[in-house]
Amino acid sequence: MLNWAVNLSRVNKQLIMLLIDSLVLISILLASFSIRLGYWYFPSSDLIWVMLGAPIIAMPIFVYFGLYRAVIRYIGPQAIRVVVQAVSLYALVWGIVGFMAAVDGIPRSVILINWGLALLVIVGLRLVAQALFNGKSNDNKQRVLVYGAGDAGIQLVSALEHSSEYHPVGLIDDSTELQGNQIRGLKVFSIDDIERIIPQLGVNEVLVAMPSASRIKRAEIINLLEPYPVSVRLLPGIAELAQGKISIADLREVGIKELLGRDTVEANKALLGKNITNKVVVVTGAGGSIGSELCRQIVSLNPKLLILYDMSELALYTIDQELSNRGLDIYPILGSVNNKIRLTNVFKHFGVETIYHAAAYKHVPMVEFNNTEGVSNNVFGTLSCAQVAIDTGVETFVLISTDKAVRPTNTMGATKRTAELVLQALSAEKNSTQFSIVRFGNVLGSSGSVIPLFKRQIKAGGPVTVTDKNMVRYFMTISEAVELVIQAGSMGVGCEVFVLDMGKPVRIDELAKKMIHLSGLEIKDEQHPKGDIEIKYTGLRLGEKLYEELLIGGNVRETDNPLIMRAEEDRLDWRELSPILSDLQDAINNCDQAKLRDLLMQVVPEFTPQCEISDVLYTRVSLNNSATF
Repeated sequence: MLNWAVNLSRVNKQLIMLLIDSLVLISILLASFSIRLGYWYFPSSDLIWVMLGAPIIAMPIFVYFGLYRAVIRYIGPQAIRVVVQAVSLYALVWGIVGFMAAVDGIPRSVILINWGLALLVIVGLRLVAQALFNGKSNDNKQRVLVYGAGDAGIQLVSALEHSSEYHPVGLIDDSTELQGNQIRGLKVFSIDDIERIIPQLGVNEVLVAMPSASRIKRAEIINLLEPYPVSVRLLPGIAELAQGKISIADLREVGIKELLGRDTVEANKALLGKNITNKVVVVTGAGGSIGSELCRQIVSLNPKLLILYDMSELALYTIDQELSNRGLDIYPILGSVNNKIRLTNVFKHFGVETIYHAAAYKHVPMVEFNNTEGVSNNVFGTLSCAQVAIDTGVETFVLISTDKAVRPTNTMGATKRTAELVLQALSAEKNSTQFSIVRFGNVLGSSGSVIPLFKRQIKAGGPVTVTDKNMVRYFMTISEAVELVIQAGSMGVGCEVFVLDMGKPVRIDELAKKMIHLSGLEIKDEQHPKGDIEIKYTGLRLGEKLYEELLIGGNVRETDNPLIMRAEEDRLDWRELSPILSDLQDAINNCDQAKLRDLLMQVVPEFTPQCEISDVLYTRVSLNNSATF
């Protein structure tokens, strides 16, 4: 029956409501006379026409006041007030008409009884209908708890009450003063009640409405909720919320920032602007994940102009379009970092003062399959940029390095460590360019990052692929990493290696499990064969290792920023490094993979390859003397 009523057209619903109100008003008049006279009363003669005329008087008034424009399931206090006004006016007009018609037998008290009963029944019918329709519609809604009974939580509950997706069933708050009370008809619970109330209230999702809470506090809340079969979503922080009323659209999924649970350190504004404000700045690899974030933050620091340098047309177009409306001179330049003529022309033409060198091949297995290009781009691309920077009088050159350069087990890490050594060797020579190196671990949301991969796999129903149960990685948000890179680059005096404090290492296996649980799903394994998502362990890929490190040695000093450390590590003189680089170039030109690896191990003694040479062009002589790949 309810489904039939719900599916009617709006006009048909209004006609049915009008008919019901008409019959109800006549019935109420009969009841009013019966109550006044003390027995069941049925009118005769002229009085019956006055009773039957009640709908004729009421309907124009009800229509005028908009009683049939209001959607019953969303009726609120304002709509109830309008109903009271309309019914009161109807009762008054009906009484006047009855007396003016000079019909005998209408006691004056009947007018008051009619008014009271009409209010009770007309309002009551709408509230009952609202409860029935909402009860029906709530069956298909997500039953949610709102964590946080402050202003943000109350605003969110208000928005949820009119939502077609969510049905709030309770609030959670840490305040003992609020616990046990009711807000907007919802009971406020303690977090200690969570294990009991999730099954009791049939909760599907928990919405955390604490925008002013620190990242550490949010991480604590998420860790408390993680064991339970509910998905978790958050309101963003105060700084991210626009001024005004909080809406459901503000909610987002739990991000890795909350899982890491580390508060940021206030940036040093002087360091941020030192090499950027009113300077001509180049970002190589501007279309990549790190490069594009560098560009976003550089634009906000008011450079004289910004040059976006990248060899990928699509990546360059994308970041240029994003930044094109910032009111700043921005120039997208297509080119390879190995093209010294192109680099020289660009640097001279614009008078470049600061370079952030983010261009690199960083995907470990991909570089293993393409060793020569990895060395060419990461080592010789850095060398080309650095030499052109020196020749054209660039003031500052900052290299974006990686934790994989520390005791590398793969070609990519070895190339980045070699690039560090190249800059340090050039810096020791007589030149005016200030070189700096900034080394950090994995950034969230970068190309190839495990987080978006896990999200896609969970959304697809699994399996979630984890390399090894014991794999550990450091993580940092891209925006935080880039902010620290800019500050570290301003601290350099002698081509030091700056290492970012990445916080506590994260076990990838535990990260996958948390993401599954926080999506409201259960892990499928031998103990839970009816679970939702299976975790599949695939084994180490080419060149991967279980643990990453940030320091080669223990000689490290603090800086003014507690998240930036200054490392002192072994260097090579240019006279020692230069002939090795020449041999590396010959090995690339001749596609000599074996020599390439030997030379990398010579220049980076800590390089211990995790796998055999895997370049797709690497040839070996098989037992039957035929070439194999």
